[in-house]
Amino acid sequence: MNLQQLFKMQKELDDFIEKTQNIEHDVFKEKGLALMVELAELANETRCFKFWSTKGASERDVILEEYVDSIHFILSLGLLKGYTAIEKWPVIEEKRNLTEIFLMTQDYILSFISQPTEDRYLAIWQCYGLLAFNLGFSFEDVVAAYIEKNEENYNRQRSGY
Repeated sequence: MNLQQLFKMQKELDDFIEKTQNIEHDVFKEKGLALMVELAELANETRCFKFWSTKGASERDVILEEYVDSIHFILSLGLLKGYTAIEKWPVIEEKRNLTEIFLMTQDYILSFISQPTEDRYLAIWQCYGLLAFNLGFSFEDVVAAYIEKNEENYNRQRSGY
């Protein structure tokens, strides 16, 4: 499965949500903020910045689910702006400090929200590829978790989430 299939799945989910929730306005900024929140939730589960605590990171599955929550919004933002030509998931295989990656990713997200260019959008994907590598997630891990969460999101909409 490549990113085009994920974009297709996300478009179907977005269309379903817009219809179910009667969304008729531009939700770009809301989705941008949602991505920032999901990034923060992911950082919180890794606990990489909590130098004051000896408690370890959450379990891998919890971290992967938070990671995939972000992927939903990255795909959705790309759909809103027409930046869907990405074929391959851009994984950067470089060991880096997680806190630095989170801060860099946040900068790119903020930059994209204020000036949504395709280059800035691709930079977000690259940051998430770098995060995936440093968290030990393969593309297959992400796709499987995305599919599972995608179905959960449909179920949430159907049950009045």
